[in-house]
Amino acid sequence: MRLGVLDIGSNTGHLLVVDAHRGAAPLPAFSFKRPLRLAEHLDDDGSMRDSGTSALCEFVAAALEVAEDKGCEEMLGFATSAVRDATNAEAVLDRVRAEAKVEIEVLPGEDEARLTFLAVRRWFGWSSGRLMVFDIGGGSLEIAAGADEAPLVAQSLPLGAGRLTREWLREEPPADRAVRELRKFVRAEIARNAGAVLRFGGAHHAVATSKTFRSLARVCGAAPSGEGPFVRRTLSADALAARLPELIAMTAAQRRDLPGVSPDRSHQLVAGALVADAAMDIFGLRELEICPWALREGIILERLDAISSAG
Repeated sequence: MRLGVLDIGSNTGHLLVVDAHRGAAPLPAFSFKRPLRLAEHLDDDGSMRDSGTSALCEFVAAALEVAEDKGCEEMLGFATSAVRDATNAEAVLDRVRAEAKVEIEVLPGEDEARLTFLAVRRWFGWSSGRLMVFDIGGGSLEIAAGADEAPLVAQSLPLGAGRLTREWLREEPPADRAVRELRKFVRAEIARNAGAVLRFGGAHHAVATSKTFRSLARVCGAAPSGEGPFVRRTLSADALAARLPELIAMTAAQRRDLPGVSPDRSHQLVAGALVADAAMDIFGLRELEICPWALREGIILERLDAISSAG
């Protein structure tokens, strides 16, 4: 069947059209995306401003037209931390439903971690043994670990690259004091929650997903995306630590010229790098392997599993 997967993230709205069948890898057929930066449309009281809701409605309506044009039989819509964190999230989604005629589900952070873990498990298979999976989004960091298809532990921490940039790194390049304070905050937050992950044992295979990790891996020497999804890509802790001072010293405009860094995310690369560096250090990981599948694929796989069970 042909599915449309509508992902409303903190940075971007993304419709992925896939041909999906039980027992086969979802095959991407078309992609439609638009920068939304919804988290930047939140007021001091946490409510999403009309500007953000309007942008979201316009994108969802356009995505629905694309999905229909491409022959999608079903649309799976979900939103992550930017909408989840909005104090008026219910009103925002009611307006999307009324204007764009699409139902958007808000995913709890733990479900993000769980579904991303499922996608990683299916990509790498059982030979990976006990997996530990990290995903840096715009609003949150997801961590999951376990030996099965469902993780034993799934966490969502408020350490997204966009969130931290807005709250801590307001200058370009960021001030040394702000970087030190953010580094201390990130490490304390990860360390506070690390025990719940590590009590089940270390990882046989440590994996990262998300655009932030892919960009960092590319900046540190991984193969470009043009070489395809089956090329092994890793992010080395030593390579990232060596590159971090240079990234901090750059402006967002300079980071934009680095390989693998998109213009709409260059401003938050330093925050993402600090989170990645902290996670690898605190969990004692020398490298993370980059997985091309993430949350969207997890959503698809779970839907296919449900269809198979119902049949």
